[in-house]
Amino acid sequence: MASADQRLDRRVAAEAGCSRAIAHDLVEAGAVQVDGRVERRPAHRVADDAVVVVDHEPPIEPAVEADAGVVVSLVHADDHLYVVDKPAGLVVHPGSGTDEPTLVHGLLALDPGLVGVGPDPTRPGIVHRLDRGTSGLLVVARTEEAHERLSAMIAAHDIEREYAALVAGTVPEATGRIEAAIGRDPQRPTLQAVTPDGRPAATDYEVEDRYADPEPATLLAVRLETGRTHQIRVHFSAIGHPVIGDRAYGDRSGLPLDHPFLHSRRLAFTHPVTGEWCEFTAALPEDLQAVLAVLS
Repeated sequence: MASADQRLDRRVAAEAGCSRAIAHDLVEAGAVQVDGRVERRPAHRVADDAVVVVDHEPPIEPAVEADAGVVVSLVHADDHLYVVDKPAGLVVHPGSGTDEPTLVHGLLALDPGLVGVGPDPTRPGIVHRLDRGTSGLLVVARTEEAHERLSAMIAAHDIEREYAALVAGTVPEATGRIEAAIGRDPQRPTLQAVTPDGRPAATDYEVEDRYADPEPATLLAVRLETGRTHQIRVHFSAIGHPVIGDRAYGDRSGLPLDHPFLHSRRLAFTHPVTGEWCEFTAALPEDLQAVLAVLS
C-alpha cells in the first residue's frame, strides 16, 4: 500500500531542486499538479506513487553544491530529522574563509530536499554546530517545522548535550560548574575569551578518571547549559585546565593529538514533531581512544 506521509511542498522541493519556500509558493500559485489535478495546499500529503508535475521550473539554484565525497555518518534518520556523528576535522557549514567541503555539502548529496530548510541558505537544516576539531553528535532538521522547533529547543536549553573532554592537569573536585561570560577575544579576534561584557555561559562537569603518567590529565563528562562558541574550550582554559590537543587555548602537553580531545557523545531530547523521547550516543573515535591508552 502506498504511503501518504510526505508533504507536497517537500516533494516539490526534492524533485525540482528548489528551496521549500519556493516550492511552497509554487504550490500556492497553482503551478503544481498531483495526479492531473492542480493542488494549492503545500501541506497536502502525497503518496509515493503519486504523479507530481511542476508547471514552472524555478530559476533559483542551491546556495551550496552537493558533494557526495563528504561521507555523512547517520546515527538516526526519520521524516523530520537526522542525527549525525561528525568526525573531527570536518567543518559543519560554509562560512567566511571556508572554501573546503563541509558537512552541509555531504548532507545535500544525501538529501537534496534539505535545500531551503532554515533561514540561512548556506546552512540548510543546521540548528547547532560543532567546532571543526570536535567530533560527535549533532541533530539536523529535515523540515521547516522541525527546524523551527529544534531551534527553539536549543534556545531554551531543552536539548541535553554531553561531551567527553580530556583536560590538562588534575581537576581536584569530583563535580563542578563554571559560570563565566564568553565573548570575542579582544587580542585574538578569531577566538573567544572570558570577558565581562560577554554572553552568559554555564558548563557543568564530572570527573570520570584522573591520570598521572606520562603527565597529569583528567577525563571529564561535560554538560552544556548554554552553547556559546568554543564554550568548553574557553571555560576550561580559563580555570587552568585547557583541553588536551587544543593549542589555540593553551594546551602545551606532549600527548599525541592534533585537535582538541572533545567528543559530543550523547544527545537527548523530546522529538520536535512526534513528542517521543530520543536519546543517542556515539563511541569515542579511535584517535581519542589511542590517547587514553597511553595514560595511566
